Parts: sequence; C-alpha cells; structure tokens
Amino acid sequence: MKEYFKSVILQQTGATSLFEKEMIQELWSGYGKILRIGLKNTAVESVIVKHVQLPTYNNHPRGWNTDIGHQRKVKSYQVEATWYKSYSKNSAARLPHCLAIETQEEEVLMVLEDLNEAGYPLRKRMLRWEEIAACLGWLAQFHASYLGEVPAGLWEVGTYWHLETRPQELAVLSDQKLKTAAPFIDKKLNSCTYKTFVHGDAKLANFCFANDGSVAGVDFQYVGGGCGMKDVAYFIGSCLNESECERLEDQILDTYFECLQNALSARNEALEKEWRALYRFAWADFHRFLKGWSPGHWKINSYSERVTTEVIKSL
Repeated sequence: MKEYFKSVILQQTGATSLFEKEMIQELWSGYGKILRIGLKNTAVESVIVKHVQLPTYNNHPRGWNTDIGHQRKVKSYQVEATWYKSYSKNSAARLPHCLAIETQEEEVLMVLEDLNEAGYPLRKRMLRWEEIAACLGWLAQFHASYLGEVPAGLWEVGTYWHLETRPQELAVLSDQKLKTAAPFIDKKLNSCTYKTFVHGDAKLANFCFANDGSVAGVDFQYVGGGCGMKDVAYFIGSCLNESECERLEDQILDTYFECLQNALSARNEALEKEWRALYRFAWADFHRFLKGWSPGHWKINSYSERVTTEVIKSL
C-alpha cells in the first residue's frame, strides 16, 4: 500500500501507526484486496480497507476476459465510491460507516468501519428461518430507505447480472425460449412503477450477523435502481435449496412485505401488489444470466426451470 494511503488511514482514524492484521479476501479477478488493518493508540482497534488496484490484464476464473467485463468492474468500484460518499448515510438498514475514500491514478482506497468490532462478527453458510427473516427485514429497510430516489452516479439498473451488461452470456445461452423471452423479462422488471435502490449482490456471503440475531450488509459495487424483488429472489437463491425455495415462497414474500410496510411511512398496497407479481420475473431474470454464464452451476434446478417456464408463458 502506498504511503499516501497509509497516511489517509492514520489521519482519518487518529491512530499513531497501523499494521495489516488480516487479508480478508482478494477482489474478483485480481482487482485488489480487502484488508483488516489494525490501529494503535486510537479509539477503534481496526478498520476494513478495500484497496482497488486495476490490473493491466485480468484472469477471470470462468474465461470472461473481455473489455466489457473490465469496464463493468471499473464502473462497479466507481459506483461503490459514489454510494459511500453520497447515499450510504441515508440507509435505515445497518451497513459499515465510511471513514474515507481516496483515489490516486489507477487505485481506489475505501476505509470502512470494521463490522466485527461493531458487534457483527458472525458469518454463516446455512441459516435458520429466523436468520432468513432478519435478512429479509434488512432488505426491506434498505429498499424503504431509497424508494423513489434517482440513482445518480450509481448503476441506472442495479445488479451485476442485468441484461444490458451481460450480452456475452445471452449470446451463448442455449435455451432458445429463455433467450427470446429475456428482453421482455428485463423490460417488465425495469418498467415497474415503484422503483428503489437495490443492493445488487445481496447473497448470504454479504451479510454479517450479531449474536442477538441482527444483521448488517456489505459490498455495494452493484447498487442501483430497480425493483426490490431482484434482491429478494437473489438472496433466497443463495441460501435455500430448491425444495425450500418452493415450500417457503409464500412465507418469504409475506415476511418481506410485512417488514417493508412497517418500514414505509405509510402502507403502500399498490407497491406490494406490483412487486409480488414481479418476484418470479426477478427469479427468471437471474436464471437467464446463470444459464448463460455457468450452465453447470448448482443454483440451476427444477424449481428455477419451472418458475422460468411459467414466467415465459405469462408474457
């Protein structure tokens, strides 16, 4: 890390010195690292640093080494920086406080609150229903916070899989019925009356849990405008198997919308009616991306196929 970036961390935290405690993960396709930085002689023991270093070449694990993919990733970090600078403080859903953002040449530094230290130290691979409900509540609070706002400086259409940014995956999609229907599914979602900001990558791995069951969310590279059902469908697909997705579908939606209505200043039955009808469209939309991106992926299952078939028939 450049000395300039180290000085930024020290200045913003009031620490006298810093050291690397842990590399949490490398960013996708070699675009940098997320680090836990220890601090000395200050009120907080550590911060999380997202250090983006744009590579001159990239080595994508699934072979999508293209300029489209590179530009999408570059924009995603610009979006995340804008999110923390301009929007994050307005979220009723818990997320890390941003302490500093600095850009120098091809590098970006984001200094964020360490949620472990803030009381959210748990990461989970499997969830009980109560924990699923807590995450649905987080999504509802998040969506309520930005209902009707214009995503200036963010993705106009949130999520990393939306159709406009995934032409290659569509081109190789072998399911011809889904390939034909894809633009109509995309249009249905994007033309909804009620829009908010979607997290855009609300998988289980991006939630941090407290011992009391409360939840915080991280990773806002793909935040942007859209229908909240995109986040809900994607989250559920990340933590439940196909039989659970089907068996719990009504309970999932009832729980989410109860939380959403409670988070809004006034009940909005028209929004709920519109979004409930779009849940399966959101599911089919991600299924379209997945079948083109990784046809053998474990998330491709009979429930997703049935949902998508029903959506196509409804068009």
